[in-house]
Amino acid sequence: MGSEQAVPETQGVTVELLETIDLGPEIEGLEGRQLRMRMVTIAPGGVFGPLHDHIGRPGTVYILQGTITDHRNGIATDYGPGVGWPEDRNTLHWLENRGTIPAVEISVDIVKQAGA
Repeated sequence: MGSEQAVPETQGVTVELLETIDLGPEIEGLEGRQLRMRMVTIAPGGVFGPLHDHIGRPGTVYILQGTITDHRNGIATDYGPGVGWPEDRNTLHWLENRGTIPAVEISVDIVKQAGA
């Protein structure tokens, strides 16, 4: 856990909201929640932190370009184009781009709507 505590500050990250769907009218019991799709770009040397969880905000990530290093449970795992990972209630992690080109991911998650 010692390495997890030394997470650098977020830097070199841009996030573009691509789409949202209000889930309340779609699925009973999901009032106040939305399905959200974002494109996240992490510049070379960039960090997407801080160390964070996904409790109440499950999702999935798919890598379009570059390589993203996912740090969780003291293990660093590299993911390249065409692969991804789940982010569930047991996820506690942070991300970085150790490569030389921008890393681009599509992130889809369920979040509480603002004001809900």
